[in-house]
Amino acid sequence: MGGIWYEIKEVPAVDIAGDKNYLGACDYENQIIEILGSLPETRKRQVLIHELTHAILYEAGYQEHDEELVERFSIVAYQVIEDLGKGEERIWQKGNMQTG
Repeated sequence: MGGIWYEIKEVPAVDIAGDKNYLGACDYENQIIEILGSLPETRKRQVLIHELTHAILYEAGYQEHDEELVERFSIVAYQVIEDLGKGEERIWQKGNMQTG
């Protein structure tokens, strides 16, 4: 995002301030996106797009994010990517999930 590389990790638990009831998280300071590894693949993709949306907004200079806007945008973005990528499974393969 904006020339900044984010590492994307599948983790056994996503911990935000001691709360482990999350599907994903975006650590802007360390440029890491965590996705709950036990999720089905389709859900992992949806969560990744949600967290990427947070990263994009942050790198664009927006410190505060309206969670409803992020959720709505990421749902539509996920569908667009899925529609464009039919037959392009390599986009989602492990090891290819980095963005910059």
